[in-house]
Amino acid sequence: MTQEDLLSVASALRAVLDRLSAHPEELAGSRGRKAREELEALAADLRSRLALLDPTRHPESFFDPADPRLFGIFAAIALVGVERLPLSCVEADRFYGSGVYALYYQGDFPLYRPIARTEHPLYVGKADPESAGARTPREQGERLCTRLNEHRKNIESAGNLDLADFACRYLVVATGWQTAAESSLIGLFRPIWNKEIGILLGFGKHGDSAETRRNRRSPWDVLHAGRKWAADGALADAKSEEAITRELGEHFRRHAPVPDMPHIVRELTAQVRAVRAL
Repeated sequence: MTQEDLLSVASALRAVLDRLSAHPEELAGSRGRKAREELEALAADLRSRLALLDPTRHPESFFDPADPRLFGIFAAIALVGVERLPLSCVEADRFYGSGVYALYYQGDFPLYRPIARTEHPLYVGKADPESAGARTPREQGERLCTRLNEHRKNIESAGNLDLADFACRYLVVATGWQTAAESSLIGLFRPIWNKEIGILLGFGKHGDSAETRRNRRSPWDVLHAGRKWAADGALADAKSEEAITRELGEHFRRHAPVPDMPHIVRELTAQVRAVRAL
């Protein structure tokens, strides 16, 4: 291919970009999703081919400490390095700060046997600061301890769970970075109580009302009955206990729990390499 041919290709691509700029609605919403995905794939392919034309070799990886994905991984490493505490202790321990946390199960509930007494949390979450401009833990407010106390109360209300079987880790992080940290933890552990996994969602709910929200009883409340507002007879179950049991079994077969700290370190190291790859 000659220099003139390459310039002709560049001109054609520029014309396509001009057309897209003139008609942005063609790529908007769900209607344009397939086209966006195809264009993104083409753009990635074009970058790879242009790199081959460069006489100077590109590095195999690039470390960008400002990449939110990397921060999320580093925060996950920092969190799992924190000493576990009994979840019961948060009732009397008030502290400032927002950030991320993980809940661990150490009991004998049959469905949770694959993760019980391991380094695999059954729930991870974040607590946002009181103000988006908070610069210090004090300015962030008591958001983490408040959130952990909410979870403590929900677990205490369940008739078939014992608070003594739960432990937690938490990490206060700089304002604005808690979401990246939470996303990394969810991606690593796929915790079964997180709504993103779609099995036992409902643990983090603050209340249901059949009249005002036309809602259904969450799968978490189906399995762990006890919260008063979830006992409303007008609420229908979102899932049966049999369906939850089946889904949990399938989940653990597809996503083997991370049993110990060496496995976590290996997984997080692999994530760092993947983010750094160009």
